[in-house]
Amino acid sequence: MKRRLAIAAGVLVALGFAARVTCPALLEPYTFSRRVYDRDGRLLRLSLAKGDTYRVFTPLEQMSRDLVDATLLYEDRWFYAHPGVNPWALLKGAVSTYVTGERRRGGSTLTMQLARLRYGIETRTVPGKALQILRAVQLELTYSKHDLLEAYLNLAPYGGNVEGAGAAARIYFHKDVLALSLPEAMSLAVMPQSPSARTPGARVEPESLRAARLKLAAAWLTERPATKREALALDEGLQLHTVRDLPFLAPHAVERALATREGDALTLTLDGSLQAQLERKVAAYVERKAPLGVHNAAALLADAETGEVLAHVGSADFHDAAIFGQVDGVTAPRSPGSALKPIVYARALDEGLIHPRTLLKDVPMRFGSYNPENFDSQYLGPMSATLALTRSRNVPAVELNLGLQRDLHAVLSEVGVRGLGAKDWYGAGIVLGAVEISMEELTALYVALARGGAWSKLKRVRAEADGPVKSLVSAEAAELTLSMLSAHDATLELWTTPRDTVRVAWKTGTSYAYRDAWTVGVAGRYVLAVWVGNFDGTPNPTFVGRVAAAPLFFDIVDGLRPRIVKPEGARRQVPVKLTEVEVCAASGKAPGPHCPHTVHTRVIPGVSPLGTCDVHRVFHVDVKSGERRCEKGPTTRDELFEVWPSDVAKLFARAGLPRKAPPVLAETCDGDELISERPPRILSPQGEVTYHLRRDKPEQAKVPLLAHADGAAKSLTWFAGPEVVGTVKPGEPLEWSAPSGKYELRAVDDRGGVARVNVTIAWAE
Repeated sequence: MKRRLAIAAGVLVALGFAARVTCPALLEPYTFSRRVYDRDGRLLRLSLAKGDTYRVFTPLEQMSRDLVDATLLYEDRWFYAHPGVNPWALLKGAVSTYVTGERRRGGSTLTMQLARLRYGIETRTVPGKALQILRAVQLELTYSKHDLLEAYLNLAPYGGNVEGAGAAARIYFHKDVLALSLPEAMSLAVMPQSPSARTPGARVEPESLRAARLKLAAAWLTERPATKREALALDEGLQLHTVRDLPFLAPHAVERALATREGDALTLTLDGSLQAQLERKVAAYVERKAPLGVHNAAALLADAETGEVLAHVGSADFHDAAIFGQVDGVTAPRSPGSALKPIVYARALDEGLIHPRTLLKDVPMRFGSYNPENFDSQYLGPMSATLALTRSRNVPAVELNLGLQRDLHAVLSEVGVRGLGAKDWYGAGIVLGAVEISMEELTALYVALARGGAWSKLKRVRAEADGPVKSLVSAEAAELTLSMLSAHDATLELWTTPRDTVRVAWKTGTSYAYRDAWTVGVAGRYVLAVWVGNFDGTPNPTFVGRVAAAPLFFDIVDGLRPRIVKPEGARRQVPVKLTEVEVCAASGKAPGPHCPHTVHTRVIPGVSPLGTCDVHRVFHVDVKSGERRCEKGPTTRDELFEVWPSDVAKLFARAGLPRKAPPVLAETCDGDELISERPPRILSPQGEVTYHLRRDKPEQAKVPLLAHADGAAKSLTWFAGPEVVGTVKPGEPLEWSAPSGKYELRAVDDRGGVARVNVTIAWAE
């Protein structure tokens, strides 16, 4: 007898071991929906799992206790007592189905139902039912009751393509399953028994669902008579939702998160109310501007304090195929036009090339083979660095970038701009939009300015740690740049809010051939970028930054104003070490002895350039002849003149603002007075360049010589080595032809100023 018992025990152990080895994981073949929430826990998207099914995995501990108890009461009240099969229930089911014919009953336990779902068993036949029983026993031998109940509640059918209580609670009641009320829990408990008949097709509880819920409520009252009847909602129907009511919010941001992040639940940094506000404003703006050919726009809003993305609008309408609405304008690389110029100015401030009042020249200038022109095809002459930046003059920006040790290409490389090519690929035009950059990358650069020069990638998921921080510029340079951008003349035209209420530092950009219009800026603690254009690159003369993008930018900023004026909406001031100094209003340099007007500006101590002004000069003018004399005498009077380089003086004259030229220097004058205060500047030829001349083409047989000189100089003499080439007025060209060879060309003005350049001449047959 003992031997038989031992054999039986061994067989049972072997069967149990075999059951565990051959039983696969409960949820192994299933995938689950992913949930994306905004920063306040509002659901933005519930994605479909494989097989186009909504299925949200929920641990049993996060299930409503009422749901668990109601499900067991309705489906399997002996769940914790049976070994996977309830013989009495099976017997009753067989009698009802095959003997009395009352109704078809399966007599299945929850474990048997789980086996049917997990293994896909057809249980309407006797062999199928037998297999279901065997699999249920196998599951009971392998897994705990906790795991079996958890798996069932995550796989049970709740109608249509909704599986699992987690998905059902979210879809039908817009709640997490833990937050279900008792009547709602009962509704979900009775759905799996007849999902097709009890699934809500509208927002009113189906009658079949209500009848089953009330039947369960009666059983609940019998089991738990202390339950208050009103808690069961016996006298009223429930309000339910359907799959069609699921949210589909912030589509571009959610698509990006699902594609780039892992995890079944993602909480983004998006602010739901700000996201909705930007979407409304972008859509309304595009609708208003449609007669002008504006059909699409994108916008990105970030928090400068945290680097978090608060709103992400990738297009005017995600569902509009005509505008390629599913393309994400926030992440797509586009030409930024002049929107990168503030980074160049910030670097120039940091490297001591300029301060806000430094005089820059907007004049025709050649940089190698590159001859940049302004957007308006005009040149405005000398202007402060602040005006040159806010009026987006091209020549000063290109010249500044070429003078930087750490130029724009280096900065873009350091922050990892995607698809950035070699520096030589862009040349000097990189400042004017030759490079492509995404709105997200561009916004991060402006966030860095608002954070005192500290750059890091924008943050999109709340649980993520902050990325590495890189210093683009000093806090002082960042603050001066924002101050310069906030002095934009056009602000008052586009926005009527007083500047002392909300300071807005902004910059526009227009790409080549009017394909992209940008406005990017800082308002309070917010950094906003706006783009207007077409994803297929179709140009439109309306796509000018100030015309097409700036109005939308300020419309959005106006909506942010209630937040910005509150203390929590203000930008945290980064400590800076700046000094206020007095400079000459005309030159931006330290006032000389003759400077008539001065202004104040902030500078970086020990960094900002503050040479003495050389524009205002006093000359001794002979009263009778009007000639300039070297020394003061009884027949002279002192007169104050603004002495500008010849190219700048011409621009003043062309603009109708001619400067009074200094008198001609007397021939008898010599000595120090003849030393030029500014040496000439050679525009052509370029240094260290080989010029190939052809005899068979007269237009290619000579090299043009062109230079500008100090405003007090009246003539320029060109030398090729020791030989005189000719004499011309400053700014006038002189044609030169010479045999093949290497030459040092000199331009010498009549005051002794000298400029040199080395060139090579090569004749081609």
